[in-house]
Amino acid sequence: MAQAAEKAEDLVKTLRDTVVALVRGEGPDLSARQLAVFLTCYLDESGHTVRGLAASLNVSKPAITRALDRLSELDLARRKVDPLDRRSVLVQRTPKGASYLKEIRSIMGTTVRDAGQSAQQEPKVATVRRLRRVAAA
Repeated sequence: MAQAAEKAEDLVKTLRDTVVALVRGEGPDLSARQLAVFLTCYLDESGHTVRGLAASLNVSKPAITRALDRLSELDLARRKVDPLDRRSVLVQRTPKGASYLKEIRSIMGTTVRDAGQSAQQEPKVATVRRLRRVAAA
């Protein structure tokens, strides 16, 4: 149980560090909803529609439309009318969006690697502190 809580805490810290790095970086600053739509489109290989994204994320179609408006402005995704059903709008990936996902993966990889290194250092630091206290006594 404690291990699951520790893992969850590590994941939350990784998320925080990743979002902070994205906000500080040169790339776009996406809202949580925009990021959820973006990641859903890029991580799930199946084709996406506005209706399908709304159902998948359990939000309204207008909310998906607003998120896609922003992603389109940033050239991270684009919409195209489905040639098989002109009432349906398909969401397509873009090269700039693929590059942004690569940046997110890189930031997360660095964050996880740094967290692992610092976790390895913590016992050493604690041991050195204890030895210093013993030596000072």
